Amino acid sequence: MYGLEHGVHHFQSFEGVHSLPMILHDAGYRTGIIGKKHVAPMDVYPFDYSKTEIDDPSMSLQYGRNITLIKELAQDFLSGCKNDSRPIFLYIGFRDPHRCGGSKGEFCEIWGSGGEHGVIPDWTPQHYDPSNVKVPFNVPDTPVARQDLANQYTSISRLDQGIGLLVKEFENAGLIKNTLIVYFSDNGIPFPAAKTNLYEPGMSEPMFVYSPMATKRGHHSQALVSSVDLLPTALDWASVKYPSYSLNGKHVNLTGSSLLPILNEENPSDRDTVFASHQCHEVTMYYPMRVIHQGLFKLIYNIANNLTYPIAEDLYGSPTWQDLLNRTKTSQSLNWYKTYNEYSYREQWEMYNIEEDPQEAHNLASSPDHADTLKSMQAKIKQWQEATHDPWLVKYTHE
Repeated sequence: MYGLEHGVHHFQSFEGVHSLPMILHDAGYRTGIIGKKHVAPMDVYPFDYSKTEIDDPSMSLQYGRNITLIKELAQDFLSGCKNDSRPIFLYIGFRDPHRCGGSKGEFCEIWGSGGEHGVIPDWTPQHYDPSNVKVPFNVPDTPVARQDLANQYTSISRLDQGIGLLVKEFENAGLIKNTLIVYFSDNGIPFPAAKTNLYEPGMSEPMFVYSPMATKRGHHSQALVSSVDLLPTALDWASVKYPSYSLNGKHVNLTGSSLLPILNEENPSDRDTVFASHQCHEVTMYYPMRVIHQGLFKLIYNIANNLTYPIAEDLYGSPTWQDLLNRTKTSQSLNWYKTYNEYSYREQWEMYNIEEDPQEAHNLASSPDHADTLKSMQAKIKQWQEATHDPWLVKYTHE
């Protein structure tokens, strides 16, 4: 996970990076982006068609949450296919279900819902009874958190309806039978132990892939995949080679691989390992982590574990987190799987058997019975750090 690009955070790619829109444009594709962009510099992430908060900050909500406008902008982009024979790449960044706050609702679930809040013509708002919502294990089961979740579900329903509209536009344009469609989320839900975390609620993101070439439909693959697989997948679909180049004096190698060969497989044999990393979310919440998830086991390397685990600003101000803090201060029950201190102060190495312990509640890193597994996984994390030129390799020789 990378830090925020906007504002003072200024977490941007190196100028020499060859991004997916750049590569596809150079290969003859017409490229477009609608909604949330959140990457920079612009020269590294160029698009032929662009309707984002970067182009017009006043339209941030409209471009990211107004599913009718998003549909119309997609129509505008797709209409270009009538007079332009180039293949297309369209990236759409929904802001739902990101937190929002204020008079628009915690998840902007009130915004556009009708009356004084305005109307999104293609959205039929769905509301959920807090007493009936399913509370994930990583969220305190309290009335405040239940209402928070219910509000998020309303935001998710708008996203869901928006995706349906977009698929329909590709059908109407006659493109659905030769278009690869990928949906994924870039972080966990904005609740404890999820967003900005590398526990399972922060890493197990939704991903859906539609390929007109796939022979199986509607199945759930057990393959471990990552967002680093998206670029190789797109290039594989487009039959475009990744360019050979160097950055900061080092040759750039892809660390992901195409998902196309496994779309028809529910349990591919070579997809049992995935790596992950986190640096910061905001400049004020630095907490570097490296992770390997291999088979049954997962190892988290908290590089700077002497720090208190930082809380993202949108989560810190949320009803759920404020309620958790107030309950901690007043010694009330949290109805949660951790205490505040257990969440805030972490061991340098955390190892879990994900199958037997999906809540990652029992750290096996100090268990003599798992010493060999720990050593093996630690070595693989270091090898991955070496392959990716991780600056935190310095910790092995300077501590």
